[in-house]
Amino acid sequence: MMGNAEIKPSLLGDVFRGVPVEEWAGDGRVAVSGLITDSRRVVPGSVFFAIDGLKTRGELFIEEAIARGAAAIVTAGEPGRRLQVPCLRVQNVRRALAGAARNFFGHPEEKLTVLGVTGTNGKTTVSTLLHYLMERSGRRWGLIGTVRYELGGRSLPSHRTTPEAPDVLGMMGQMVATGCEGLAMEVSSHAIDQDRVDGLGFAALAFTNLSRDHMDYHGDMDSYFAVKAGAFLGGTGPLPRAAVVNIDDPAGRKLAGLLPPGVRLISFGASAEAVIRIVDTKLLPGESRVDLVWPAGRGVLRTSLPGNYNVSNVLCALGLAYAAGRDLGPLLPTLADFPGVPGRMERVAPELPYQVYVDYAHTDDALRNALTMLREITPGRLMVVFGCGGNRDRGKRAKMTAVVQELADFSWATADNPRKEPLEEIFSDMRRGVQAEEKINFVPDRRRAISLALDAADLGDCLLIAGKGHETYQEFSDVIVPFDDRHVTRELLALKQCRPEP
Repeated sequence: MMGNAEIKPSLLGDVFRGVPVEEWAGDGRVAVSGLITDSRRVVPGSVFFAIDGLKTRGELFIEEAIARGAAAIVTAGEPGRRLQVPCLRVQNVRRALAGAARNFFGHPEEKLTVLGVTGTNGKTTVSTLLHYLMERSGRRWGLIGTVRYELGGRSLPSHRTTPEAPDVLGMMGQMVATGCEGLAMEVSSHAIDQDRVDGLGFAALAFTNLSRDHMDYHGDMDSYFAVKAGAFLGGTGPLPRAAVVNIDDPAGRKLAGLLPPGVRLISFGASAEAVIRIVDTKLLPGESRVDLVWPAGRGVLRTSLPGNYNVSNVLCALGLAYAAGRDLGPLLPTLADFPGVPGRMERVAPELPYQVYVDYAHTDDALRNALTMLREITPGRLMVVFGCGGNRDRGKRAKMTAVVQELADFSWATADNPRKEPLEEIFSDMRRGVQAEEKINFVPDRRRAISLALDAADLGDCLLIAGKGHETYQEFSDVIVPFDDRHVTRELLALKQCRPEP
């Protein structure tokens, strides 16, 4: 858990003050030094929260946690035996964890303006851009997202889009200590459903869009939408004071109609009723130029981020800044200097006579957006290297392949993160989306696929390497190996330049 080193031990009774506990056995005066959900990370003084996973029950690890020095146990069930440490039985272990974390870290959420963004695509770009805008308005801001965590005094690589509640609160505590005014954070659907952001009290929460993803977890699109919408309707505790919603997206328009009266709606998009509205858009080589109007004025934004979907991301970030009381006029000129987001339509080796981009697109909707945009700026052939993750939603694999077949001239299907699923099973699902076999090659090794694609690229062509973006690894079964699409591409290009002439 991040942040424990800066926290003085608290008493168990203080940590659980105000947290609903159905049954309490044991002394509330024991010292607590940390809140832990993984029994392997328990150290003396930790409170162990026995959270059920997708495949196993948390209660099975209580004995191990006690053996490692746990000061107390929190569980939703009956331990079935007398424990030698205090045991607290609660109705919802994850919500109890979030409440205890707020107490343990001194309620940093009350000292920060918390701006969140949820939706299928665009969260990382919006949160990173928002952090950039808010810092340039004169105050230090924190960031919690897929690529990195900015804690005010230091920057850390991310290990999860939205971490567990103690990690989030611990990082927020460090932000407060370093003088941050607020926090821009990505809010995943898993985090909402698992109460990782329970009780944070968002000053504003944004909704980007909704398309098929995480069906292995949510089951169907209605359930997926319900989880996302729940964060705007009180499902994470206090209602957000403002909702920044993309009403060009059908799910966003539906959400806007569900908002309770106490939530201020700041809609954005090209729709005539949008609060922050696009009047005109010009997508130029290397630049997007948009005429905007909002209640307090109008202006022109210029950004190097390509494509209409990135224009929507910029509007979403501006909407969150607007919800936090910022005047949009002075913010617009700063957009031109935004350097972009690692692994999000990031151009590799711009000196080449063809274009190579690395992007995180890993859904059919994200691939459609990316390829449609690249088609507009590609005079030659449009080619793609892509894969589908293992042990994840199988239903989107054929859809992703179908989109690539529709919009690209040629593609190489390869490994993404197979995890514990055989690659041939993943390929079998992907092949269901193949309509033109002459336009696709299945190559198991990702490095080999990228190499073949680079060999095929010629003057005026464009190659998109999709799916992993900023990630620096590949996951095979229980093994994680280093792999960064950007670094591999540069290495292969350097090697190809060293080839002897025939």
